[in-house]
Amino acid sequence: MEVINNLLNYDSLKIVQNNEMFAFSLDSVLLPNFVTLNKNIDSILDIGCGNAPIPLILSTKTSANIIGVEYQSQVYELAKKTIKLNQLEKRIKIINQDINEWYQSVESDTFDVITCNPPYFKVNKKNHFNDSDYKTIARHEVKLNLEQLFKISRKLLKNGGVIAIVHRPERLVEIITEMRKNNIEPKKIRFVYPKMNREANTLLIEGVKNGNPGINILPPLYAHLDNGEYSEEVKTYFKNK
Repeated sequence: MEVINNLLNYDSLKIVQNNEMFAFSLDSVLLPNFVTLNKNIDSILDIGCGNAPIPLILSTKTSANIIGVEYQSQVYELAKKTIKLNQLEKRIKIINQDINEWYQSVESDTFDVITCNPPYFKVNKKNHFNDSDYKTIARHEVKLNLEQLFKISRKLLKNGGVIAIVHRPERLVEIITEMRKNNIEPKKIRFVYPKMNREANTLLIEGVKNGNPGINILPPLYAHLDNGEYSEEVKTYFKNK
């Protein structure tokens, strides 16, 4: 069942969701608040945009044009309705296609920034997939893996362009390896912890195409206080600044 919800506390922004699918998660809020944006960028690509929470939040932070690519048609329809509902058709374009096919028809060096909240889990014989194709594709590297993601980014990013992703800490070494194989130098990392004195469960990492070596490890981000409420920093992400 489709519902229309407010996008956090962002002024006048709403998002179309389906109760039978995933609601967008904190990961989709952390990423657009982590990625480096500057006044000179004019083109952003969000890979696997879902129902478009990341493009929506990015639209409050930059005047750049944004393209979201979403493979699953049902989710794509939610994203399209979301963009239309917010009257952002002139700034955000949603494309319903497999990113592995779509990028081949796009000119090299097209985007200043790429964002992606990719599937976290590898596919192996031990996987017990969900009955829902949507959940399987969202969670497991069925349609997009790290090798493909950074190969695509190598082609589509402008020289000096950035890619930022949110992932799991246990995949960090693999992420850096795949970045460097594709001439993307990791430049910024932040670990996200569910609470203080807990292990990190989320990784934010950004790389620069043909960037110089040298990485900045940002202070830890704690998602929740001991009482379960969001931390003060996370609360600042839930509204226009």
